[in-house]
Amino acid sequence: MITQVNLKHFKCFELLKLPLTNLTLLSGENASGKSSILQALVLLHQTMREHEWSTRLMLNGNTLKLGTVADVVDKVHGRHAFEIGLREGGDSYSWGFSGDRSDMSLAIDSIDISGSVTTNPKNLQFMFPDDSNNTAVNLANRIRGLTYITAERIGPREFYPLEDRQNACVVGPEGEYAISILHSGRDKKVLKGLEIDDVPATRLRQVEARMQAFFPGCGLAVEEVPRMNAVTLGLRTSEDTGFHRPVNVGFGLTQVLPIIVAALSANSHDILLIENPEVHLHPAGQALMGQFLADVASAGVQVIIETHSDHILNGIRRAVRSKILKPDQATLHFFRSRKDNQFQVISPQLDETGNVDIWPEGFFDQNDKDMNHFAGWDE
Repeated sequence: MITQVNLKHFKCFELLKLPLTNLTLLSGENASGKSSILQALVLLHQTMREHEWSTRLMLNGNTLKLGTVADVVDKVHGRHAFEIGLREGGDSYSWGFSGDRSDMSLAIDSIDISGSVTTNPKNLQFMFPDDSNNTAVNLANRIRGLTYITAERIGPREFYPLEDRQNACVVGPEGEYAISILHSGRDKKVLKGLEIDDVPATRLRQVEARMQAFFPGCGLAVEEVPRMNAVTLGLRTSEDTGFHRPVNVGFGLTQVLPIIVAALSANSHDILLIENPEVHLHPAGQALMGQFLADVASAGVQVIIETHSDHILNGIRRAVRSKILKPDQATLHFFRSRKDNQFQVISPQLDETGNVDIWPEGFFDQNDKDMNHFAGWDE
C-alpha cells in the first residue's frame, strides 16, 4: 500500500507530504489541489502503461491530458521542474522531472529509491532502472495497473465495444470499458470479502447484486451483438418489467455502474482512484457509496476518492463505526487555497465511533451554516 505521496513544485504545491491509508478522502475548496494528488499518480501510471521504456514523463496520453510543462509546474515557486515521490512501507521512491515550459513531456532527471540515486537515467523500464529490486517492480506493476475514474463518465449507449483484454484491462477514465470488462470477466470470482451472500460469487451476478443495493429491483443483461465486436446492455429497475435500453432508465445507473465494475474487478493491493463518486446519486445513494467504498478498502484494495459530498463522508464514518474499517485505515484530507501563513491541507481524524475531531471552516459545514441562517442565529 502506498502510504504517502510527496509533491514538490507540482501544480499549486511548493511542497506537500500527504499520508495515504486504505481509504483516503480528498475534499476541499474548488481549485485547491485535490485533483492534483490523483493526477500525479495518473501521470506515473500513464507513462508506465503507454511508454514502457520511456525516459520522459508524458503529460498527455489516453488517460490524462495536462498540456505543457508551464501548466503543471508551481507558478509561484517553480520554474521548469517538479518532483513526485511515493512511500510504501519502509521504502521511498522519488522522480525528478524537468523540461522547457512549452514541452508536453519532461525528462526524468533523477530517480531516488530509498536513498540510492540514479541521475540522467538511460535505461528504464516502467520508470525504474532495469536492475530494480522486486519491491520496486511490484510497485510499478500496481501503478501501471491502477484504475482512474473521472467525474465525467460516459452516459447511456446503444451498444458498447468489446475490447481486447490487453488494451482494456481496467474500466477506463470515463468508464468506457466497463461493459466490456463486465462481459469478458462475467464468470470470474470477485475479491474475497466483497461477495454478497446468497448470490453467485461471479462478477456479473455480484455487480448486479451491488447495483440492486443502490437501485432496488435493478437487473443487468449483457449480450453480444452478432458479427460485431460489441455488446448491448439491458437494464431494468423492477422485477416486474423487462429490460430497457440504458437511455430509458435513470442516468445515475450508468454513472454508478463503472465504479461497481471497477471495484468488483479489482484484486487485493490494486489501486482505485475515483473523482466524485457521488455524481447523479441521491443523498441515500451517496451515503451507501461511501459505505461500499469502505467495503472495497477493507477487502484489500487501496481507494482514493475526491468528493464534495458530506453523504460520502458520512457513509465512511458509518463504516468505521460498524468496524468495517479501523479509524487509522480511513484518512480525511481537507484542501484550502494557498494563502500566507495557512496550511494548505488539514487532516481531521476519525475515532472508533466515526466522530470527526475537528471541523475546519469549509469542511462539509454548509448545511450547518444554512440551518443557522434559517434559525436566525447568524444575523
